Order: sequence, then C-alpha cells, then structure tokens
Amino acid sequence: MTDSASEQQDGSVEVEETLTGSFGEAAGEMANETEIEGGEADRPEVEGPSVEQQLAERTADLQRLQAEYLNYKRRVDRDRELVRENATYHALTPIIEVLDNIDRAREHGPLDEGFRGVAEQLERVVAAQGLTRFGEPGDAFDPTIHEALSHIGTDPEVRVTTCKVIAKAGYRMGERVVRAAQVLVVDPGEHAEAPAPQV
Repeated sequence: MTDSASEQQDGSVEVEETLTGSFGEAAGEMANETEIEGGEADRPEVEGPSVEQQLAERTADLQRLQAEYLNYKRRVDRDRELVRENATYHALTPIIEVLDNIDRAREHGPLDEGFRGVAEQLERVVAAQGLTRFGEPGDAFDPTIHEALSHIGTDPEVRVTTCKVIAKAGYRMGERVVRAAQVLVVDPGEHAEAPAPQV
C-alpha cells in the first residue's frame, strides 16, 4: 500500500491508502479465507448411530415385544384354563352327593328302569366333564387319595395296609382330587412262621 496526500480546501492534507497489489491477488486471498472457513463448515459433524445400529436396535425391540406378547398370551391361556377348571369343579362338586345316593340305591338292589336311565345319563355327563370315580376294595391305602375312617383289624393275605371296604367312592378331575375315597382299612397280618426245630 502507498500513501497519497491531497490538499483539502481548508489547507489540510488527507492521506489516502491505496492498494499496491493487483486485484487478482486480493481476490485470491479472499478465496483462500473462504475455502478455509467453508471447509470447516462443510466438515461432517459427529452423527448418531448408523443405519445398521438402528436396525439392530429396532430388531431387538421387536423381538422383546414379541417375547412379552407370547408370555402374556401363555398367561392368559393358563388363567382361562384355570378359571374353566374351577368353574367345572364348583359345578360338579354338589353332584357327587347325588352320585353317592345312586350308589346306595344300587347296593339295595337293581334300579327301576326309568331311574336307571337317568342315573346312567348323569354318570356319563359328569364323566364327559372330567369327573372320574376311584376307589375299589383291595386298593393299597394311599393317604393322598384315601381317607381312612377306621382300621378293621389285620388280614394275613395283604402285604401293605389295604382298603377293605369303600364307604364312599372318591372322585378326581385330572390330577386334582375332588373328594378322597372314604375307606375302612386292614393292616397286614403276621404270617405263620414254621416252628423252630426242637433240639
């Protein structure tokens, strides 16, 4: 740059600065500055997760939701089945007393023709609903399914405590005991041992 002086009307001198370089050099310097600034502006900023990472995350979320839904569906199905079983249990339990009366009537002789048909139909209906009868004389006593009303002595023919008389049959639905069989039991008797040889 060079300074040039010019006189003003009031006699003062004004100094002007002029560019000594060419216009092309100044333009080049400005372009360089713009490039540097622009380069920094155009530099990509640090971005979030990549597309692959996002896809993996969404897939994991979907799998998690699917597992939760399947667990929920299993719980609902299990609860629905439990509600059904409980409803059937409560509906059939009072009928057991009716079945007991039918058994007592059979003990006194053959049933009348009309009553026999009703009794057999009732037994078929409750069996179709899953109510099954158990307990026969000669069954080994099992405290989980039998209720011993009394012991009636010993029996040398049995090896374990055995149900000798069935006072009331037991009923179960699947593995669930609705009513234990009420029984009279006998214990195993002592078997006669051979006499010891005399000396």
